[in-house]
Amino acid sequence: MHDIQNETDARGIEIDDVGISGLRYPLYFEDGHLRQEGIAEIEVTVRLQHDRRGTHMSRMVAFAHEHLRRFDPRKLPYLLKVGADLLDAPAFAVAIDVPLSTTVVAPASGRESLQVHDARFEGRWDDGATTVVTSVTTEVTSLCPCSKAISDYGAHNQRSQVTLSVTGHGDTPYPYGVQEAVRLLQRCASAPVVPLVKRSDERVLTMQAYDHPVFVEDMARDVSWACREQGLVHSVRVRNLESIHSHDAIARISG
Repeated sequence: MHDIQNETDARGIEIDDVGISGLRYPLYFEDGHLRQEGIAEIEVTVRLQHDRRGTHMSRMVAFAHEHLRRFDPRKLPYLLKVGADLLDAPAFAVAIDVPLSTTVVAPASGRESLQVHDARFEGRWDDGATTVVTSVTTEVTSLCPCSKAISDYGAHNQRSQVTLSVTGHGDTPYPYGVQEAVRLLQRCASAPVVPLVKRSDERVLTMQAYDHPVFVEDMARDVSWACREQGLVHSVRVRNLESIHSHDAIARISG
């Protein structure tokens, strides 16, 4: 059978990225600390040479089936090279989105629950150079310093969505783990988000937030400061889901 996609293309235009996206696939995640099963959404692309009409997308699904069902981000550089060889491509990239959970202990009752965080792993092998970006998004509580300062009692607070992305290269593709990122983001907030709280826990969390007011700017700077102290190439994005305004507040830092 004639392979049409393997024909020569005469237009001489290289394609930066072409492949598959939105592939939902079972995945077992393991990074030395977290071990969990879930359903990931996967994207696999290559840089397509100027003289090739198409790429082999079925091989991309086969790659996900054979190499990503047990996923360790520390092994991404090796997996990317395997993919590039399989597709005979000068550049090969993978993006994996998967929800991961950590255990949360309520501060007074000691009750345990699970908080789910969105993790994204983006790896690219390009002519021998490897880059891996690990992004973790979690929810925390923030309380407004201005509201606390001007009110006779109380202060408005809200949930905040905070994303930390850390870039790794070469021999250190995964310099900052998912659990480490979650703990850092929680430390830089007014209080954590706790799925299961009893009244005694609600009292502690409410007062903790009141005692640690932070602007969206404060959270972004505190996370970035901690990353800079550790020499991490990073970016931070904070979004306050405002409770008394008709808009949200956002802040972004790259460092």
